[in-house]
Amino acid sequence: MLHVTNAKYVGDYKISVEFNDGCRFVADFESVIKSDHRPIVQQLADINIFKDFTLQAHSITWPNGVDFAPEFIKSLQ
Repeated sequence: MLHVTNAKYVGDYKISVEFNDGCRFVADFESVIKSDHRPIVQQLADINIFKDFTLQAHSITWPNGVDFAPEFIKSLQ
């Protein structure tokens, strides 16, 4: 099972992500956020909200409840 083991905000809509399989890269969420018209995801367009994430349940989670599956995040590489 794939897990995010570390995540660090690096600027704009980019997060440096590490996975339990050793994969590491900078994931760019800008197109994801701008193409998803659900109001809860659109809240992440505010960069202050976007960079306020934590690691929970083996993935990146925002305070408003948005999270993305580790497999989806890995697909952003």
